[in-house]
Amino acid sequence: MRVNERIRARTVRVIDSDGKQLGILPIAEALKIAEDRELDLVEVAPNASPPVCKIMDFGKYKYELKKRQKEAKKKQVSFDVKTMELRPFIGEADLGFKLKKAKKWLEDGDKVKILMIFRGRELVHKNKGFDVVNRVIDELSELGIVERKPVFQGRKIEALMSPNRKKEGGKKNGEVKTAKNSKEKV
Repeated sequence: MRVNERIRARTVRVIDSDGKQLGILPIAEALKIAEDRELDLVEVAPNASPPVCKIMDFGKYKYELKKRQKEAKKKQVSFDVKTMELRPFIGEADLGFKLKKAKKWLEDGDKVKILMIFRGRELVHKNKGFDVVNRVIDELSELGIVERKPVFQGRKIEALMSPNRKKEGGKKNGEVKTAKNSKEKV
C-alpha cells in the first residue's frame, strides 16, 4: 500500500476520512488536504482509473488491521497431524505402545496419520499390512473417526483419523456416576 509521497499517480479520486468523496484532485492538492488534517493519504485502489486514495491515520489503520488478523487467527481451529509409523510384522507390545500414544493424541485433539511402511520383500505381504492398519483403526474408533480410509501408495499404506468431538457428553455422564457413588458411601 502506497502512502503520501509514494503515490505515483498525477490525479487521484479522494475519499474523506468520514467516507465522503471529495472528487478527482491533483496529487499535490490531495496531499495538502491530508496534511492540513494531520492525516495520511493512503492509496486504497491503485488499479482504478484514476487511483482511489483515502485520507486516514495510517498508523491506526495498520494497528487495527493487525488486530483483526490476530483475532481471526485465534478463531481458527488448528490441528496437529501426528504420524504413527508401523511395519507389517510389528510385535504385540510395540503395537500396544503405539496405540497408547495414538489414543493420547486423539484425546488431545490432534489428528493421527497411520503410516504402514514396507521395506524390501515385505511388499509381498500387503494383506498383512492392511490387516494391521485396520486393527489400529478398530482400536482407535471409539476416540476418532476415519477421515481418509487406508490407501496403498508406492511402498506405504496411509490412513488419517481425526478426533471425535462427541466425547464431551460421555465425560458428563461419568461425573454424574461419581456423584451417585459418593452419595451411596455416605
